[in-house]
Amino acid sequence: MKTIVTTAGRPTELTIQLALDAADYLNFRYEDREKRSITQLQQQYQSNVLVASKSSWEYYGLNTSEPFFFHPSSAMFRLKRLARGERDPLLEVCKLLPGDSFLDCTLGYASDSLVAAYAIGDTGSIEGCEANPILAFILQEAFHNGRTDYNEFPSLMNRIRVISCDAASYLKELANQSVDVIYMDPMFETSIKESDSISPLRSLAVNEPLSFEWVNEAIRVAKKRIVIKAHFRSPWFEEFGFQQIIRPNTKFHYGFIEKSCSN
Repeated sequence: MKTIVTTAGRPTELTIQLALDAADYLNFRYEDREKRSITQLQQQYQSNVLVASKSSWEYYGLNTSEPFFFHPSSAMFRLKRLARGERDPLLEVCKLLPGDSFLDCTLGYASDSLVAAYAIGDTGSIEGCEANPILAFILQEAFHNGRTDYNEFPSLMNRIRVISCDAASYLKELANQSVDVIYMDPMFETSIKESDSISPLRSLAVNEPLSFEWVNEAIRVAKKRIVIKAHFRSPWFEEFGFQQIIRPNTKFHYGFIEKSCSN
């Protein structure tokens, strides 16, 4: 499915240049807005539409009216809870410490990566893989160029290095035991059908199921733990050898593989 790049309804020199630069970077076609609605552009070009506004980026999948744009999603209330001294289930299973390295294999909204960035502090390192280049671009622009209306956590956002690549391919480039904790949330296995909060991601989702290649590469690269989040009925916990942590009254459980010193 092709994608075109345009501006918000009232273009300025800034938004036109941003759209032109994005089109060049992503190898997409630029189209002047010419007072056309997003729906008109979608139908005329049978295309997805990436929109440069004054302060952020919006992405409209073909035949959708609800845009994707970066916002911290669940990280907003989770970080507030952590600041109050409360616990976070992801941090508990990951056992992250200040100075740790963390690889998020499925970046998405980056909510989990923002929470992880809080735990590892400014001495740690964090990377997030995003297989869809448009989503990776939007996140990169938000985190490192300030192209977002959500700037509550600038220091945390700045710690996240966005990797525009699928996780299995990126893991193959990494050395043995080079990342403390590797995290996988291939959530579209089930949750994309159940959660309204991620509905704008549907047209951007790269539906890559968990595989033995992916898990084995993660085991090779991890120093401490590999962590997965999946639907509580998912066969992946048993199939790939993750110890499932039962969380009563929740649809999604975490699982982990602990690395021993001999791995």
